[in-house]
Formats: sequence, C-alpha cells, structure tokens
Amino acid sequence: MVKKDNLIVGLDIGTTKICTIIGEIDSRGEIDIIGLGLSPSHGLRKGVVIDLESTVESIKRSVHEAQLMSGIQVDSAYVGISGGHIRGINSRGVIAILGKNREITQSDIDRVIDAAKAVALPVDREVIHVLPQEYIVDNQDRIKQPLGMSGVRLEAEVHIVTGAITSAQNIIKSVNRAGLEVKDIILEQLASSEATLTYDEKELGVALVDIGGGTTDLAIFVDGSIRHTAVISLGGDNFTHDIAVGLRTPNQEAEQIKREYGCVMAALLDKDETIEVPTVGRRRPRTVSRQVLAEIMEPRAEEIFGLVDREIKNSGYADLIPAGVVITGGSALMMGMVEISEQIFDLPVRLGIPSGFGGLADVVKSPEYATGVGLILYGWRNGQKKVNFKSQQGDSHLFQSILKRMKDWMKDFF
Repeated sequence: MVKKDNLIVGLDIGTTKICTIIGEIDSRGEIDIIGLGLSPSHGLRKGVVIDLESTVESIKRSVHEAQLMSGIQVDSAYVGISGGHIRGINSRGVIAILGKNREITQSDIDRVIDAAKAVALPVDREVIHVLPQEYIVDNQDRIKQPLGMSGVRLEAEVHIVTGAITSAQNIIKSVNRAGLEVKDIILEQLASSEATLTYDEKELGVALVDIGGGTTDLAIFVDGSIRHTAVISLGGDNFTHDIAVGLRTPNQEAEQIKREYGCVMAALLDKDETIEVPTVGRRRPRTVSRQVLAEIMEPRAEEIFGLVDREIKNSGYADLIPAGVVITGGSALMMGMVEISEQIFDLPVRLGIPSGFGGLADVVKSPEYATGVGLILYGWRNGQKKVNFKSQQGDSHLFQSILKRMKDWMKDFF
C-alpha cells in the first residue's frame, strides 16, 4: 500500500502538452516513477493561461491518465511556471553581525536574505524564488553555509525570480479547479536543471536551454549556483507554424511532420529523401523533398539559438560556462538541433535527458519530460513543503501565501 506522504507529483503545464508525473519515495529513500499522464494543452499561449476552462479540462485529463497508470489518487502537485513575464535579477544584501561573540546565527542569515530581497518591484509583479548564490563573511567569498562562522560583516548574493501576479494566479486557479492543491510553484528551467544537469556541470559552469512549445527557457549555473535566468518567447510552435505556411498544410499535419521528419540542418539529409505532405481543402497529398522541410526549419532554429546566444553574452557569464550548453525539452529531439546549436554557441552541446530516478525510467527518459521529472526531483531534494495554495480566500490571498512560503523555504534551506 502506497502512503500519500511518499508521493510527489509534478505537473508541467506547457503550451502544447500538459504532463503529469507521479513519483514514489521508495524504502531506500529514492524516487521511483509510477505514473505518467499526457494531454494536449488547450487554453495556454506561450506559457500563459488564455482560456481558464480549457486549461482546467486539459489538466484533469492529464491527471486522470497518470492516476490510471499508477492506480493511485493524488490531491496535490508541484507546478512549473514559465512565460515571457518571468524575470530574473541578481541582488546583494549586507548586514552587521550582532552578538557578543560575533558568531553568525540563523537570525543573521534570515536578516541578510531579507536585505537582499528588498528590491523595488512593480505593483503587478511578485517574487517566485529567492535562490542563494553565495555568502561573503568579512570579504571572504564563495561561502555556501556561513552558520556558526565568526565575523563582523555578512553579505549574501541571491538570484530573485519574479513573475506577473495575474499569470501565476491563473496557473494556481486552473490547478485548484482541476481538483489539486499547489504545493509549490517552480520555475520550469530550474526544475529541468534538477533532472538533466550533473553536479560537476553546475560547479564548472553550464547553460541549460529548455526548448518548449511556446517558449525557450535559459538558466546559467556557475560555481554550483544559478546566476542568470531568461525566457525567450519562441519555441516549438514556431517551427510548426513555419511548416504549415511553407508547405501549405494544416497545423495538425504540420505538427506531425515536425515530430516525424523534422530536421534543422539540410546538410544532414540525403537529397533523394522525400515525404508526403497532406494539403488543405481535400486536395491530393504532395511529395516534397525532406531537404525542403529542413530549409524551412533551419532559419527558425538559427533565430532561436541566436537569441539565446545573445542573452548568454549579455548576461556577462559567457566566459564562465566551460561545461558548455545542455539543450532539453521536446523540441530538442529534432534532428540537427545539437549540431546547429554547437555552431552558433561555439561551445560543446549535449542533449539533456532526465536521470536520477527508478521505476518507469524507460518511459520518461526523454527530453520532453525533463520539466515534469525535474518538478518531482525538486520537491524530493528540497523537502516536501506543507504550505499549499488553494483559492479559498480569494485570489489576492494567493501571493500572500507565496510570500509566507518563501520565508519558510529560506528557513528550511539553511
């Protein structure tokens, strides 16, 4: 009999699909995947809810499918958030260490984090994550845990992730209406990093590029900590649209062609290879060279990776990622994505495949499940939070709960 306390659910609410993954903490304290549910996503655009009821129904179908596979009813989940409204900033806080022995206490750590969080935000934005990077004690930097150390001055460098209040509220509301409580809201590229990046890559310096349906998410890690995050409002749907227009075929057929025959480098294909393309208006299908398809998709791949490359260079960390780039997400599976990104980044690139779990590993070991698996691993590694988000006291109450959760999270983290 599986205990509810041993279950962790990841809910990846994407632009093209909604993925529910159920994980169980086994007797060894490790994660086994026991359920997977997929549903086409209706009601979202570029990671933002535009049709609440359609989103709710898509979530319900995904959750139901995962419950059927696992044979277990679930009532809460860790939920991913993305979209063009996401912003990341670095901040620093400084305090004087009080007390007779000048020894750093938990209270000092809380105060310096509060000082680092004291940044001016527009009224329509709220803090989603406060991610510690390092501490500095009396000019001694790169300290990961200052508790118990002696000094007179304590500084903290943190990465603050903010999002639009309404966008996050609509995500929470959709999940609540689908019958689940939100245990935590996790930035999607942060979740994906839990499933795809190694400890050595994070320590050495690496960039994670998660190419979803509506957006491409970037996270840069240096010295084991997240240093920069960004969201680019282009993704797999743009490839689909280009194919639909370029080959004059319906969007649904264009999506299928992308998945089966998609390639973003014409040079990798045989000139004689052809595909059959359905047409609009009951006309006969046409036979098209696969190289023509690649020539349609290649400029879009160059545009997306070009924008990511510019973001990396503008971040100031371009020279601090010798481990290269890891690309993940469903669109990363297309032929030629690794090769073309290596040319643009001029760095080693590998495909990010989820790892670090057992159970139905062969079912979810694909880049398209990186965020869903990462949400489970994030919840497992950071401890099961007891604060839930439920629309019982009105939407304005939701982000008051988030603020409380952030304070509790900081206490648990240290």
